[in-house]
Amino acid sequence: MAIVSIGSDIAAIERLRAAIERRGERLLERLFTPGERSYCEARAASATHYAGRFAAKEAVMKVLGTGWRRGVRWIDIEVVRAPGAAPELRLYGESARIAARRGIERIHVTITHDAGVALALAVGEGPGA
Repeated sequence: MAIVSIGSDIAAIERLRAAIERRGERLLERLFTPGERSYCEARAASATHYAGRFAAKEAVMKVLGTGWRRGVRWIDIEVVRAPGAAPELRLYGESARIAARRGIERIHVTITHDAGVALALAVGEGPGA
């Protein structure tokens, strides 16, 4: 397997918290899957975890080379995490189709948060050229 592309993003936790307070349910439904929302809401610092997932989704959009265009929806990129395990990604819809066209079979992701920000790095992997 070879690295096909990489992406990173950083998100200000307070900025996302304020956006959620201002726009509420509409924003959460647009950005996060029910599973992501359940995970984040179960944490004392839910905004921190939402910011990490937001940064991960942005990083994945960079891996795909799309940004917020070409039919890529926020909820078509899902960060999942089993207890005690590292986060993993699931792609749906156009995001999955774009990844397949680019030869990306797996996207690795890491998320960290400190000092008021969340950072994510995503690495798209596929067969060697």
